[in-house]
Amino acid sequence: MTQAAQNPSVLQQRVIIPNNHGEQLVGILHETGSVEIVILCHGFRSTKDNNIMVNLAVALENAGLSSFRFDFSGNGESEGSFQYGHYKREADHIHAVAQYFCGANRVVSATVGHSKGGDVVLLYASKYHDIGIVVNLFGRYNLKAGIAERIGKDFMERIKQDGFIDVKKSQ
Repeated sequence: MTQAAQNPSVLQQRVIIPNNHGEQLVGILHETGSVEIVILCHGFRSTKDNNIMVNLAVALENAGLSSFRFDFSGNGESEGSFQYGHYKREADHIHAVAQYFCGANRVVSATVGHSKGGDVVLLYASKYHDIGIVVNLFGRYNLKAGIAERIGKDFMERIKQDGFIDVKKSQ
């Protein structure tokens, strides 16, 4: 049982946020009543319901901070198709989430990303400059090692040409 389930002052609420590509991003708001909120971003082929994301949300709850963990498009409950290497689009997803909460008079104090999500929060920070704290948990820094075995040796050329890589579940 999570801390949120044990602590009646923490509310978990499903929230749907539209992105600028006409898709609905689905997430869970862990509401503690704080004005500040932390956006949590999952990794490759993962979801907002991954144990790491849930445990981070609970840790933030215990510190009195609200958080929002959501699925990037094409993952989990969010609309869209999964595409590997679409970091810029996923940075735009974070922007849509941040704008949603700013519009609700919240202060997005941090973004936290795990694995691929860690790389996306760094790209977001370099593009938007509106969130002061960025945490990268185990994000890749070198895509030349370990990826080719999963998706083929020409992956960088395909990303440069198409802007993404379509990865089948069987790979």
